[in-house]
Amino acid sequence: MSRWELLRESVGRVNAQMQTYVIKSRSNRRVQSFLCLFAVGLVLSMAISACGNASASKSDIKLRLVSFSVTKAAHDQIIPKFVEKWKKEHNQNVTFDTSYGGSGAQAAAVINGSQEADIVHLALPLDVNKIEQAGLIKPSWETRAPRNGIVSRSVAAIVTREGNPKAINTWADLTKDGVKIIAANPKTSGIAIWEFLAFWGSVTQAGGDEAAALDYVTKVYKNAPVLTKDAREASDLFFQKGEGDVLINYENEVILAQTNGSKLPYVVPEINISIDNPVVVVDKNVDKHGTKEVAQAFVDYLYSTEAQREFALLRYRPVNPTVTQEVASQYPKIKTLFTAQDLGGWDNIQKKFFGDGAIFDIIHPPIKA
Repeated sequence: MSRWELLRESVGRVNAQMQTYVIKSRSNRRVQSFLCLFAVGLVLSMAISACGNASASKSDIKLRLVSFSVTKAAHDQIIPKFVEKWKKEHNQNVTFDTSYGGSGAQAAAVINGSQEADIVHLALPLDVNKIEQAGLIKPSWETRAPRNGIVSRSVAAIVTREGNPKAINTWADLTKDGVKIIAANPKTSGIAIWEFLAFWGSVTQAGGDEAAALDYVTKVYKNAPVLTKDAREASDLFFQKGEGDVLINYENEVILAQTNGSKLPYVVPEINISIDNPVVVVDKNVDKHGTKEVAQAFVDYLYSTEAQREFALLRYRPVNPTVTQEVASQYPKIKTLFTAQDLGGWDNIQKKFFGDGAIFDIIHPPIKA
């Protein structure tokens, strides 16, 4: 029986008792008045109590967040702040079930249902598009959030060994003989796709044609004999295990490694790609879980000044204008910053470079990452 049903039943009992008392007390109007006031007070008290109990007993809710590997440090700082804010404003406890890994692999897990994400924060819009095409996200997701759904940004960085013994300072230097590059696999990793696009664009955005770009990336991947599954594994292989002469990774990931004691020289090339990381609510799953309101609130919170400052502390390039202005001087200047749209847009990029049998498969035949 619901609280309101119990309330109505109690009021009925009080009313029946009142009628009995009134019949017995017809000769005493003062008694009647007192009993009427008493009944009104009792009913109001019970109503207030019922409302209060309904609010206090608002059930806990769980959000499932699936993200790419290097966002964990930022989310570890942001999530508790959101949980506290939501509790204060809605008197409801929110817990998070989080998963981190290569962006492509994470998107695949959401599509096949092994990860029933309420929210995805992935390395590139291409992975979100795949989830949309699977029917889990409504079309035109990028129009339903600020900044076209992009919540964090970075650029590509080249890390070398102490003293830079192979003299690697530009994109062109990656093709030198005897250079071993640590890079990730575009079939599973978001950073790997951004790496490839950075390589390609370093030629085409500097005036070179596609034949020159193809020749260049072919030489680069000959120097990358083994590809890791994600950015974090590439970092661990390079920093922790000491493998390779050069690492290509997110600027923010390189800086994070330095703050953790792995201080190696790095350069942010002047011709670079804007690495745009999207966040979106997975419509089909939030409808299933009943989490749409709180999931959307978390996505909105990620754009707030408070959350964007946490991204900036970990050297992501923020998208919030206020925070961008606050930290602009902390980042190297980029002479030519191009985007995925400058390379034809994501549909064209997928078909041209990363589809089965496309350019990447030709220059680097599929191998186990």
